Amino acid sequence: MSIREVIMDYLENSSKKALSVEELSVALHMNKAKDYKVFVKTLASLEAEHLLHFTAKGKVELAEQEEAKVVISGIFRANAAGFGFVSIDADEPDVFIGRGQTGFALDGDEVFIEIDKNANSLKGTAAEGHVVEIIRHELHQVVGTFVALNDEEKEQTGLIGFVKSRNKKIPYRVYLGDEGLKPENKAIVRVEITHHPDKEFPQTMQGLVTEIIGQANDQGIDVLEVLASMDIVSEFPKEVLEQADSVPEEVPESEIAGRVDYRNEITFTIDGADAKDLDDAVHAKRLGNGNYELGVHIADVSHYVTENSPLDKEAYERGTSVYVTDRVVPMLPERLSNGICSLNPRLNRLTQSCVMEISPEGRVVNYQISQSIIKTTERMTYDAVNQMIAGDKDTLEKYAKIADSVKIMVEIHHILEAMRKQRGAIDFDTVEAKIIVNEKGLPIEIRKRSRGIAERMIESFMLEANETVATHFEAHGLPFIYRIHEQPKADRLQRFIDFAATFGMQIEGTSNGIDQKVLQAFMKKIKGQPGEMVLSTMLLRSMQQARYSENNEGHFGLAAENYTHFTSPIRRYPDLLVHRLIREIGAGKIPANLLQKWEEKIPEIAEHSSHRERRAVDAEREVEKMKKAEFMEEHVDEEFEGIIASVTRFGMFIELENTIEGLVHISTLKGDYFTYHERMLALIGERTGLTFKIGQPIKIKVVKADKMTGEIDFEYLPSELDLIDKSAKAKKKPESKGRKKSNQSLKVKSVAPKAAGKAGSKSKEGRSTDGKPEFDKKKKKSGKKPFYSKTAKGKFTDKKENGKKFTDGRKKHTKDLKF
Repeated sequence: MSIREVIMDYLENSSKKALSVEELSVALHMNKAKDYKVFVKTLASLEAEHLLHFTAKGKVELAEQEEAKVVISGIFRANAAGFGFVSIDADEPDVFIGRGQTGFALDGDEVFIEIDKNANSLKGTAAEGHVVEIIRHELHQVVGTFVALNDEEKEQTGLIGFVKSRNKKIPYRVYLGDEGLKPENKAIVRVEITHHPDKEFPQTMQGLVTEIIGQANDQGIDVLEVLASMDIVSEFPKEVLEQADSVPEEVPESEIAGRVDYRNEITFTIDGADAKDLDDAVHAKRLGNGNYELGVHIADVSHYVTENSPLDKEAYERGTSVYVTDRVVPMLPERLSNGICSLNPRLNRLTQSCVMEISPEGRVVNYQISQSIIKTTERMTYDAVNQMIAGDKDTLEKYAKIADSVKIMVEIHHILEAMRKQRGAIDFDTVEAKIIVNEKGLPIEIRKRSRGIAERMIESFMLEANETVATHFEAHGLPFIYRIHEQPKADRLQRFIDFAATFGMQIEGTSNGIDQKVLQAFMKKIKGQPGEMVLSTMLLRSMQQARYSENNEGHFGLAAENYTHFTSPIRRYPDLLVHRLIREIGAGKIPANLLQKWEEKIPEIAEHSSHRERRAVDAEREVEKMKKAEFMEEHVDEEFEGIIASVTRFGMFIELENTIEGLVHISTLKGDYFTYHERMLALIGERTGLTFKIGQPIKIKVVKADKMTGEIDFEYLPSELDLIDKSAKAKKKPESKGRKKSNQSLKVKSVAPKAAGKAGSKSKEGRSTDGKPEFDKKKKKSGKKPFYSKTAKGKFTDKKENGKKFTDGRKKHTKDLKF
């Protein structure tokens, strides 16, 4: 029996209801020094879990049964609406924490919770609980806008002002005293938290300014604020830059010895036109036996970024490069990423190469992974290669040296793509937005990113190289870092299966054991159908998030048994680690101490890298949301056509042609009772039968766009696109006096909607025929007076602006799954 069990068993069977700590330790023979410390720690743990109780006289007794509740520790994840969830374990469902039950916990805090209501799998309801104690605060600094108090308020409160974070998960202002830096009004600042909210001082935080990031009118300060709020910094420490500067600009002859020489191969890079860090190059040729040779050559960053050096420690801390609209926060200094580690044309460059022999069926029948040297023939862009593939004579003539290679590469790509499809890889083909900004950082155009054969071809080659390297390490049983994508969780997949059924789409198999080929066949079936975009997005959301791990769990989405990240060491730390592993333990006899070293180090690196990747994705998404809202601020009162992307109890999200998404709140739907039908994911008017379903086209007007929150509000416009479900029209029962309002419907008094005519000369996207935005000159500007909270009797109060608090339940809609 464990010490816990021994203590509980003794108290349960003791003739005395309560015992002193000394009596209990003597009775259990735990009063000696070596045992007593563990004994006291165990008592404290049992008390924290509400299994034991200390009386007023300091004696120990069992907690009353009616008071004993399940107490669990976990990480609190806040929602902007005031509620949250506590994550207990990766294999356990989260526990819902309602508003008013959070115990002042902030996002990321480690907490103790009591379970108030168990989960019900039959009803599909989650467990519910409340926070009883905060074990550890995660939030120690806040970035936001400083608002200065006026002289009278300063005198009354002894404060100089407060900082308001743009992070909606931080609901409290951070009040500042005289300590620390003194920023100007509206400055963007970093604040160290000195007091978190608690029972004595609820709704408030205190801190001091440690850094003035910039002024509100500085160019690009909005993006900088988002990055700073997530602790993503652009500047490199002095010692890191010094090490980068010490790296030679050219490859000396002494470093070429012992490397496989691929300089005579026709090798070239293919990247975006504005790319500067060219970390991958390829070559391809037909072999005499009917197979193909595909070479993937990756910049040997690990040769320059040595283990535990300042460069390595900084790269590990950053984890990944972060790409946001008009800038990149690189993992490595530009001296390396754009210089010696960039595979620039016609220059000697050190690489690590994975050269594969591929059969016409797409199988890798032989491979060589080696330290190498290359000299690329050309620096190609995706556009130019796509033109070559399309047969453009001028482009083919200009790049005649590589024309045959491109032709062979297209053949290999189609073979590899067919192979992946055959084994069940799921192609989500998600649409990403490209935000074009001017020199001042203002968004002037938003369009979909295009993916031609060249883009998909390079992706195919990188996937194959990643898989081959992972297979090598798996086959030899060596310590390694894998990129894993686990099977979807049954509950999420079941929700998707039920959702697909509302579209009349049946999916074979069960949520507990579905095959990739079934989902692949489903994706093929919906291709070109009206609900394709929505169904594809919903399936993507039902998947787990890919991550890094020391354990090989395979990659569900790619239907790959072994997978890693090997191809981008300039911008991802796991790839840099893989290169280091190839050099140290990838071949030959390996000392046992070296294997043990990596077995111990890789788990921590994998967890840290996964966390840094999620941080980068959050930053990219936050900036994109902000820029989209800023773009739509110039389109208020304009009308567009879109697609209903999701439907909730509080309204529906509409996606426009250019990927911008906005909310039509249920309170703005006039003239009917609209009831939310959860199974159908639809809002249906009880009287008119007017129906709003996912995937349905709809006409809207932009009524509000808020750059600060990233939120965009639309208003539904009646049109010929509307769907009327005649069978759903009310056969209304008379309301009884005691009829309760359902939280699934909302009564709005207004006239019934009527069909609208055509929207003038605007295109489907609401733009003029030349593709440029049409600006509405009648846009109204609203000016809000600042509101300053005051304090009374030494206690802070935090009033809501304008005396109101409005929550629309708006959520983030994740559309990407980083493989």
